[in-house]
Amino acid sequence: MKIHFSKYQGAGNDFVMLDNRDGKYNDLTIAQIQFICDRKFGVGADGLIKINAHPTLDFEADYYNADGSKSFCGNGGRCAVSFAKKLDFIGNSVNFLGFDGPHKATIELDKVQLEMNDVNSIIVHENDFELYTGSPHYIRFQTNLADFDIFNYGQSIRYNETYNSEGINVNAVEVLATNQLYVRTYERGVENETLACGTGVTASAIAYAYKENRIGDSSIKVKVQGGDLEVQFSYDGKSFSNVWLIGPGTFVFEGSIDD
Repeated sequence: MKIHFSKYQGAGNDFVMLDNRDGKYNDLTIAQIQFICDRKFGVGADGLIKINAHPTLDFEADYYNADGSKSFCGNGGRCAVSFAKKLDFIGNSVNFLGFDGPHKATIELDKVQLEMNDVNSIIVHENDFELYTGSPHYIRFQTNLADFDIFNYGQSIRYNETYNSEGINVNAVEVLATNQLYVRTYERGVENETLACGTGVTASAIAYAYKENRIGDSSIKVKVQGGDLEVQFSYDGKSFSNVWLIGPGTFVFEGSIDD
């Protein structure tokens, strides 16, 4: 089968996008997804997203990690909105279904503001944090992050006896200044460091606000390996609401590949 695709990236987190509104890729197998995402033999990507038709929302963003596992992806969600805009079946505001439920988004050029789900629970592990932002994340605050061995540290958490079966994403976070963070991510499903992780950036910003008890509205600027993102939210001392992930969803190229 010949598969027509578009390649998108959000702050260096890259995705193969498939227009599946007519269902032609419904039977795409996990092995095919792994092949397409392979950087030596396929197109190469951190994940694959099928844009499916939805009966009441604008579309469904059906996301797969490079290994074929499923989750929600913040950068992928923004790229899905940009792709849908390029396909010319949405306007500048959209409602779509992700792995973790419905999401709202707005788009201007390739800048997408994506509404994330509320966060009502944070688990504290001494000085580290665990929370769910569409995918599970383990957050560690770290100095000299540029020299930190995120790969081996990430593996040590992701594959320990607590998380081995389901996996967890691991974020190391350096506070650069007030409301300014630098985040590096070991991402499950890719099993390596990625240049950005939208759910991880969101989780890191929320963990920072929780740690610093920043009650009220916040706007956190986040540097990642592949660029810059922003997270906005409100915190009332118990839960985080009105959470938005802001950043690019950029078209790279399109083409076809035989599976």
